[in-house]
Formats: sequence, C-alpha cells, structure tokens
Amino acid sequence: MAKIKKGDQVIVISGRDKGKTGRVLEVLKDSDRLVVEGVQRVTKHTKVGQSQRGTRTGGIETVEAPIHVSNVMIVDPETKKGTRVGYRVEQVERDGRTKTVRIRVAKRSGKDI
Repeated sequence: MAKIKKGDQVIVISGRDKGKTGRVLEVLKDSDRLVVEGVQRVTKHTKVGQSQRGTRTGGIETVEAPIHVSNVMIVDPETKKGTRVGYRVEQVERDGRTKTVRIRVAKRSGKDI
C-alpha cells in the first residue's frame, strides 16, 4: 500500500523547496515520485507552432516537476506539521469485515488521518 495518495497535503522536508506545503496532484508509482502543487517548479521551453484556430502556441511555461517520495511527509491536519504514517486493521462493526486505515505515527498520538 502506498503511504501517500493523490489529494494528500504534504510538506517538503529536503531540497530547494524545503518547508513548502502543497497538495499531491499525481503519484508516479514506478519511479517513487510525486507531483506536488506549487513545489519543484521548472521552466519548460515548448516549440512555437500554430493551432487549428490560428492561435500561436509555445514559448516558456512553468510546470511542476516530480519530487521523490522520500523528500516529503504528510501534514497532520491538527498540528499542521509533518508526521509519519502507519496502518491499523480495524473491524467494521456491521459487516464483520476488516478494513485498513491510515494513522499518524507520532510520539504522543495515534489518531486517524
């Protein structure tokens, strides 16, 4: 199971954007990388061309590049700080089935995320 999922709020813990927070836009499982909103912005040069309507395309644009999953931590919604994530298996009361729940693993708490 992946500990960080699309839509999670994360904080960058190392690199040039250290301390920035953002929402995960995309998870690249094969390369263990994430695309985070507003983090790791790079300039991309695209070739000038024309669309079918006749408008010009291309130029210099700024886009988010992938960042390695080891350089981010999930943000705890209560303390607004980075926290480690673990798993706990819970019994669903009405069905009797088991369900896996992500929890934060901190020194003083073990609440659900």
